[in-house]
Amino acid sequence: MPILNKDMQVCISLAARPSNIGTRFHNFLYDELGLNFAYKAFTTTDLPGAVAGIRALGIRGCSVSMPFKEAAIPLVDVVEDSAEAIRSVNTVVNDDGVLTASNTDYEAVAALLRTHEVDPAARVVLRGSGGMAKAVTAAFRGAGFGHLTVVARNTTAGPALAEQYGFDWVPVEQQAPEADVLVNVTPLGMRGADEDALAFEQDRIDAASTVFDVVAFPAETPLVRAGRASGARVVTGAEVIALQAARQFERYTGVALTDDQVQRASAFSRAE
Repeated sequence: MPILNKDMQVCISLAARPSNIGTRFHNFLYDELGLNFAYKAFTTTDLPGAVAGIRALGIRGCSVSMPFKEAAIPLVDVVEDSAEAIRSVNTVVNDDGVLTASNTDYEAVAALLRTHEVDPAARVVLRGSGGMAKAVTAAFRGAGFGHLTVVARNTTAGPALAEQYGFDWVPVEQQAPEADVLVNVTPLGMRGADEDALAFEQDRIDAASTVFDVVAFPAETPLVRAGRASGARVVTGAEVIALQAARQFERYTGVALTDDQVQRASAFSRAE
């Protein structure tokens, strides 16, 4: 990393509970590529003030995490299609005081559906109804998928999410139809209390052609392992988080990353 200097461009993140993941990912690549950038994670109780600071201080970019993703929208100048589609922001770029918002979570999921050649005619069952579920559901709709069922116990958020994108909702997995594609957008399988939980029943996993788990830590969740064992095409949360971070990096710096660079930075970000 270069010595701090007056010409260094600064990027930040804003989250209720900041982590070192983005900090390590971006600074690893700044150092490797010799870029005069630095990245620092923050939290705030004054989002309008923080966004005003981005504009006033010339901070180049900002990653936006929960609970600020929707609240940031009225504070920026331009909202790109990726953020407008779900009314949720995870990336802000500052071009001479003009703040442009996008959502690279949405972009990453859409890109992975293409690169893994998931058939838009497939029947999809998606479990979850939180903020990330909104990005994933919108990406499936944007990619042309027409048969998707949201499984969510939340009887307010679940039906609202499904209705927003023209899909179906059921409260429990047992009421969902058969599916070719299974998508987990819940904490099931995440490190902690739910790390041993399987997000879908084994019979359903065995019948699926594609298993997609948005949980990134660990990358090899119980669902991912079960999908691999059944011979399904597998898409992991580690791919999502790496690709969305790469899209942010390219927006901030103008530098397109290679797959190898993304993989190594992603591995470094998870190694702490």
